[in-house]
Amino acid sequence: MKPEEMSVFPTGKTNDAYAQYFVGQSYLNMLSTEQVVVGNVTFEPGCRNNWHIHHADQGGGQMLLVTAGQGYYQEWGKEARKLQPGDVVHIPAGVKHWHGAAPDTWFQHLAIEVPGENCRTEWCEPVSDEDYAKL
Repeated sequence: MKPEEMSVFPTGKTNDAYAQYFVGQSYLNMLSTEQVVVGNVTFEPGCRNNWHIHHADQGGGQMLLVTAGQGYYQEWGKEARKLQPGDVVHIPAGVKHWHGAAPDTWFQHLAIEVPGENCRTEWCEPVSDEDYAKL
């Protein structure tokens, strides 16, 4: 399946601004930067973002709405969860996690920034090839 055929949301351009926080190639199309920030993130097979934490003094966090393909979500110290279209992931502020594509399929989700006070993202270490291969 071609990336542009994955869902009703356009894939967007290569995610160069955040490439240092990903293993593999991702694409980003910002659907909204007003009221609630929503980005359509597309991952090539095997692509995943680094472990990261969404911090906030109050509120904050992130929601993922899976729109196409298959992927994974994992919180630090927990088993990975397989994701498919229609899945919703609620990520509270302060939870270390990662998300990305399965090894052999494209993956796409809408990343929604939950409004909060003093929100910021702390990028951490990459998900190792060894840990990813265990999924």
